[in-house]
Amino acid sequence: MSAKTSIIDLKNKKQAAEKITMLTAYDYPTSELLDEAGVDMILVGDSLGMVVLGYEDTLSVTLEDMIHHGKAVARGASTSMVVLDMPFMTYQISREQAMSNAGRAVQETGVDAVKLEGGKEIAKAVEGITGAGIPVLGHLGLTPQSVGQMGGFKVQGKDLQTAQKMMEDARILEQAGAFGIVLECVPRQLARLITRSISIPVIGIGAGEHCDGQVLVYHDVMGLYTGKRPRFVKQYVETRKEMEKGVRAYVEEVKNGGFPAGEHCFEMDEEILNQLDNKPGS
Repeated sequence: MSAKTSIIDLKNKKQAAEKITMLTAYDYPTSELLDEAGVDMILVGDSLGMVVLGYEDTLSVTLEDMIHHGKAVARGASTSMVVLDMPFMTYQISREQAMSNAGRAVQETGVDAVKLEGGKEIAKAVEGITGAGIPVLGHLGLTPQSVGQMGGFKVQGKDLQTAQKMMEDARILEQAGAFGIVLECVPRQLARLITRSISIPVIGIGAGEHCDGQVLVYHDVMGLYTGKRPRFVKQYVETRKEMEKGVRAYVEEVKNGGFPAGEHCFEMDEEILNQLDNKPGS
């Protein structure tokens, strides 16, 4: 059995210019599939609110939701590093709150790391969590938990001020102890500058080809999610259509008597059956 992907492995990949792969998962079978396919990192994203739980956004996702799904994903990953999103308002209030909730998340799920959104404003939380021995993945650019302040799901860092802040935030997160950073919805040129300016891996999602790796939502990649698909998503298969085809075939066969057929049924001894048929009063 191969060893689990480690922080050192990820840094070595960056130094060797070997791309890092990451996808989301929210349950055991998906985690097992991604692990067997050789994905380096699995993200238990708070995107589960929209693609699994039917919420309108990520803000409704609770720590209990994340722990429930994190447990399942951690059980399915033998070699992939598993990272769990810390949901909205579980780390923003204080360093102590962040440490307590991150500790609970890791202890109860068995995941390998946690992910926090934000830059300078969460540096103390990152320092506290990493100081307690829990690896932290940062997240800059479009941060869905703060989308209300950003005026919606828009590309971030297009003007000088926000670009400079993002570059500064990346350095601050590195200094605070983060082992890597996710960059979401950022111009490819800015993502290239940030990737080159820090020593830790940068994982892009809508941030271009110059990042050290890429992450996407599993349901988008597999064609399972019916909501609006962002520009940066590439759908590799149309799984939902195939699944719908299978369900419709099942419904039709049950209705017309085609299922179950003989090979799907069990038999009993004819002698016993005859005794049941010949019982008094039958």
